[in-house]
Amino acid sequence: MLPFKKILCPTDFSEPACRAIAAAGELAEAFSAELILMHVVGAIPVLDNPSGISGFDLVAYRQELTASAEASLKERLKRNVPGSVNARILVTHGEAAHEIVRVASEEGVDLIVLATHGAAGWRRRIFGSVTEKVVRIARCPVLTIYCCPEDD
Repeated sequence: MLPFKKILCPTDFSEPACRAIAAAGELAEAFSAELILMHVVGAIPVLDNPSGISGFDLVAYRQELTASAEASLKERLKRNVPGSVNARILVTHGEAAHEIVRVASEEGVDLIVLATHGAAGWRRRIFGSVTEKVVRIARCPVLTIYCCPEDD
């Protein structure tokens, strides 16, 4: 497990996630590890169009979401990770927790670093917690960076 050689840091571009990126960058620098900064684009709901009228290009929309995520990842990398760190970005599509764990496995990641927002009550019951799911199903260590909702 130690020293870490490859660290995965998923982000949803929130402020707590930026704190996790900074922590992952510090760890990657300290261990001379590769850092993979990742974002998962969620599934796009598709409604049936019984009339056959098309006015929405789903493929173009997905491409735009991917390009936007890539640009945001590059910006977060530049702003939050030391320049000496060997880092790259990755955008995937699907359900966040499962994609994070899949990528960690395929990439041979030694550590996943991600933020937890401290959601409780109805928000946690309705939306679930990506971090909680990753902690439960990941096959490598997971470091959670707790960010209290009042800190945002």
